[in-house]
Amino acid sequence: MTIYFYGADEVPYGCFSNFSAHSLELDGHLWPTSEHYFQAQKFIGTRHADLIRRARTPLRAAELGRDPSKPLRRDWDRVKDDVMRRAVTTKFRTHADIRDILLSTADEEIVEDTTTDHYWGRGRTGTGKNMLGRILMRTRSQLRTEVQGSCGRSG
Repeated sequence: MTIYFYGADEVPYGCFSNFSAHSLELDGHLWPTSEHYFQAQKFIGTRHADLIRRARTPLRAAELGRDPSKPLRRDWDRVKDDVMRRAVTTKFRTHADIRDILLSTADEEIVEDTTTDHYWGRGRTGTGKNMLGRILMRTRSQLRTEVQGSCGRSG
């Protein structure tokens, strides 16, 4: 079975969305959502990045992050996957409730079910790279290893 997700309000897998209301602490700041963090990293070290961090909603953060009048950091294409990995991993390490949901997916394939994003999701044709889904599955594997390791420890 494949698990498809998209909207942050979908039960139970809406937490896989970067728009889900799960804050994270990274780089010395509290970010309302992983979307806020991801979009701000496009403009690291600028006032625009701080504006994105303070955006009222993840949708507004995404809009600000996609502003074509603002130049992206030069290395964005090279670092964007790592930025997303950091955000997703931190989010699921921070919140036990959604970590349990992610771990409950066993070894199922996880796919961001969007027709508009061929890179992060499945895309219009269903043959997209699904990088967000891949990052979620990799995070699941890492968390499973961490949980198994901590169960074997005595203290």
